[in-house]
Amino acid sequence: MISKTLARLALGFLITFAGPLNAIAEDGPAKQLFGSQSLPSLGAPQSTGFYAKGCLAGGVALPVDGSAWQVMRLSRNRNWGHPRMIALLERLARDASAKDGWPGLLVGDISQPRGGPMLTGHASHQVGLDADIWLTPMPKRRFTNQERETVEARSMLKGDTLFVDPDKWSANRTALLKRAAGYPEVERIFVHPGIKKKLCDSVQGDRSWLNKVRPYWGHYYHFHVRIKCQPGSPQCKAQEPTGTDDGCGKPLAWWFTDEPWKKAPPPKKPVKPKVMMLSDLPKLCAQILRAPGPQSVEEVTLGVGAKVRQPSADAEGEDIPEDVPVPGQKP
Repeated sequence: MISKTLARLALGFLITFAGPLNAIAEDGPAKQLFGSQSLPSLGAPQSTGFYAKGCLAGGVALPVDGSAWQVMRLSRNRNWGHPRMIALLERLARDASAKDGWPGLLVGDISQPRGGPMLTGHASHQVGLDADIWLTPMPKRRFTNQERETVEARSMLKGDTLFVDPDKWSANRTALLKRAAGYPEVERIFVHPGIKKKLCDSVQGDRSWLNKVRPYWGHYYHFHVRIKCQPGSPQCKAQEPTGTDDGCGKPLAWWFTDEPWKKAPPPKKPVKPKVMMLSDLPKLCAQILRAPGPQSVEEVTLGVGAKVRQPSADAEGEDIPEDVPVPGQKP
């Protein structure tokens, strides 16, 4: 028997995406179309497509200031995500502050209001399930808006090397990464290979969480949290499982050879960069792009004025969980 909650959400979805299912928005460069959106679509939260090729319906915003976090680079308007992603960031901020001695999170890019390709930067962060967190701790005071644009994150590396500077690393940074990896919905955490090596060389006792920590280019001043596809997103494409080992063996050693850092030889003939078009994304993204949005940011900011209900950390659901907030939903 379909619950009242699912019936309500299904009705909201039909209203949001009213019109022929085969209706396609006018085609164009996807990053311009999604980058121009200032607010999310209304309706049930849904991640569509893959992390690097998709979009987001029903996103909510992380408040720019919280008890244990601050959002950086506000001009980018990338503090949006699936409600489960936003709830996890708030939980991580509070848990790390209360249990691990971490002063608070400085949160970088999450996603655009409706996800999709970004005007600058990331290839991923398109479905509301990725977030960047600085490895610089939050100060005791609040940054001004101008400071949030100009303050630079601190690299964890020693000079021009691939290795972590022991004078910059700290036990509470390790604890912060372990805390993030410990949440079951977190599937991967991307860090610089030097940070992964530091963890491999120093973590004692339980090392199972290291499996989720994956080395990747960049990520020397921040770490990237990725959560799994969430209930209610049937068109979300999952990533391959990470396996069961700690990832400290041969795959990590590869990063400390010359191969990953070689520059590709220039092409013999100029190659015109391929522009991702709206039509290259899943078909539902065109409808999400054109769907109606809220009247204001406050209506779709998690926790502001209780207009969007807070998800419970322990809630479960069969399809779309009871506790997942729906933008535009009345308390």
